[in-house]
Amino acid sequence: MKRRDFVGLTGLATGALFVPSIPGFGEGLAVDPLRLLDAADDPALKKRLADAALNAAKAAGATYTDVRIGRYLNQGVFTREKQVQNIVSSESYGAGVRVIANGTWGFAATNIVTEAGMAKAAQLAVQIAKANSVVQKEKVQLAPQQGFGEVSWKAPIQQNAFMVPIKDKVDLLLNANAKALENGASFVNSVLFQVNEQKYFASTDGSYIDQDIHRIWPTFGVTAIDRASGKFRSRQALSAPMGLGYEYLTPKAADKIAGPAGSDVVGYRNSYDMLEDIVRATKQVKEKLTAKSVVPGKYDLVLDPHHLGLTIHESVGHPLELDRVLGYEANYAGTSFATLDWKAKGAPYGSRQVNIVADKLQPGSLGAVGYDDEGVKTKEWDLIKEGKLVDYQKIRDQAHIVGQKESDGCCYSQSWQDVQFQRMPNVSLRPSATKMSVDDLVKGVEKGIYIAGNGSFSIDQQRYNSQFGGQVFYAIEKGKIAGMLEDVAYQTNTLEFWNSCAGSCDASDYRFAGFFNDGKGQPSQSSAVSHGSATTRFNGVNVINTARKI
Repeated sequence: MKRRDFVGLTGLATGALFVPSIPGFGEGLAVDPLRLLDAADDPALKKRLADAALNAAKAAGATYTDVRIGRYLNQGVFTREKQVQNIVSSESYGAGVRVIANGTWGFAATNIVTEAGMAKAAQLAVQIAKANSVVQKEKVQLAPQQGFGEVSWKAPIQQNAFMVPIKDKVDLLLNANAKALENGASFVNSVLFQVNEQKYFASTDGSYIDQDIHRIWPTFGVTAIDRASGKFRSRQALSAPMGLGYEYLTPKAADKIAGPAGSDVVGYRNSYDMLEDIVRATKQVKEKLTAKSVVPGKYDLVLDPHHLGLTIHESVGHPLELDRVLGYEANYAGTSFATLDWKAKGAPYGSRQVNIVADKLQPGSLGAVGYDDEGVKTKEWDLIKEGKLVDYQKIRDQAHIVGQKESDGCCYSQSWQDVQFQRMPNVSLRPSATKMSVDDLVKGVEKGIYIAGNGSFSIDQQRYNSQFGGQVFYAIEKGKIAGMLEDVAYQTNTLEFWNSCAGSCDASDYRFAGFFNDGKGQPSQSSAVSHGSATTRFNGVNVINTARKI
């Protein structure tokens, strides 16, 4: 697209005011959206800049150095009913230098991305490392890592979302809002987030890695009000944020996956039909106004992937982060019940049907990259195998603690000015190897509840005792859907829940849920992560009524 043509379609963008307070999104300078179309820097230039930092750090006494040069682009389009509320375009550009000197980490960042600026940041990082070494008790031990030379990785997108005229994005969101209002919504808002991370990594291991990463998230909220009673109900979009381009918003029939017969739920895999979902959401919120309130008790739960992703995130993803297990996150995010001592006892984490893997490879996932922010080539590895905890998530300076010799490639920083550290990769439940549809899964349920979409939740600091809600709920009676329910949440602990797993659907039902803003660390950083699963059944789970007063 020519810049002149793009200008004619971006008039709305000139009204951008400020970045909304969404963790991890839009951090940077608000800019003309045309800036987001500028080409990335030449890798040869970035190599010269990185070498300036690597050489300066070595001369100052560093025994290891890595450099990250990053350009981070964000755009958000925000609407409500018939109005555009805000359009935000931002750009952040700079470099971070991390070193080991006297066996201790040091880090410094700069937005002066010149050879002199890079060298100065490297020298400062070494000074910080040497100062830190005075109180360092043990020297940093890095797992060995081969250098890859000059390599690159690009997200396999079909259409760069930043190249799509803002008018087209606004039209999509306002059309979605109109569909909701036409079908009886009282209030509706819709949002489209887009992210592009242009990241260059270099290290004294001999790697020069250029990566181009894209993410997109269309979402909405629909509310219906009963004016007579004042009662209201809402539903959020059943979209998943994805590591895809704008092609995600071109719906394909093959990517639609129906929930159980009688549930009026449709899930989405690699493309998303926003107009269809918002019409269905509007019908569902009106039905929710008169839906039967759940009777508390024990139920078999059939959980849709868009719902189960949050439960996986909180009860498996976080407790198996090795830094949390070791107590490094205790002050901010808590610890984990799944300690090294607990793992050594061999107690089951879940039933034999539970096989959970970590990865940063799955195409279209939020975590998919070629290399992490330590220059480690990404991979897949087992966390839980046939119900047994077999491994954690770890990076280069943690591997030796658990007797391993390589990083898992799950180190990440949210920007050039933040130090990289261990972050959750994609954590996913493998689908059944045996053919199993959602209807097949429901047939065996005598008394249960089908839940789709993630809602409010609570979990303790050890990631053990928890409570999860959802977006829509349907009663299951004698193997069939028997009408909508409301006021549903289930309470459990992590081990009870995963040991109650009775099986999943096959790969034809496998989908991602995901999160743009998983927070961790001090100062807090945000990362994006996906969780794959198929619809899964859990037996005998305690369900409460959230509307009842205690």
